[in-house]
Amino acid sequence: MAIESDFKKWSDYRRMPVPEMQETARHLHEELSRRRSVREFSSEPVPREVIESCLRTAATAPSGANRQPWHFVVIENPEVKKQIRAAAEQEERAFYGGRAPEEWLRALRPFATTPEKPFLETAPVLIAVFAQSHRTEADQSRSRNYYINESVGLATGFLVSCLHLSGLACLVHTPSPMGFLNQILDRPKGERAFLLLIVGYPAEDVKVPTLSRRPFAEIVSFR
Repeated sequence: MAIESDFKKWSDYRRMPVPEMQETARHLHEELSRRRSVREFSSEPVPREVIESCLRTAATAPSGANRQPWHFVVIENPEVKKQIRAAAEQEERAFYGGRAPEEWLRALRPFATTPEKPFLETAPVLIAVFAQSHRTEADQSRSRNYYINESVGLATGFLVSCLHLSGLACLVHTPSPMGFLNQILDRPKGERAFLLLIVGYPAEDVKVPTLSRRPFAEIVSFR
């Protein structure tokens, strides 16, 4: 039995001339190659409109069965940021104090990370990304979401890229476990904290680790 679907012509697609395609691709590579994670932020406020536009962009990401299984909580309130820092540092102390295997700690040493996370209070904006296992329908029934991690990961990638292209720095922070975010931010049990983005302008003279990327030929195959 055929399933009826509602389709329409994709009129927004614009085919570029090849030179324009090449130039656009090169420009995006150069621009996104400059993106770095920072752990020191200025407390200077950022425009709310920029954050909102980046979140709207994140919401355009593809998702399994178009279920859009994400929710973003923007935290600007200093008291809430203080609560998040206290809870995150408690988990981080447990992580560095014995929860993490030695191999993991060894991988982190070049980045000089510690349980102290002052950026959670210094940065003007935190964005908590939640993954939703179910969706509540118009009749209040619940239906299951699919490909949740893949979908939320794609949306987060869109968000990180858009923040950078809009002139902001960010840091992906994943204290484990992150259940405290549900409690502090009053999110339902059907949502799981996926990660926490710290967003703002980088602190003056901020330093970042010297990194190298794996060779292109090592990460890409053409068949």
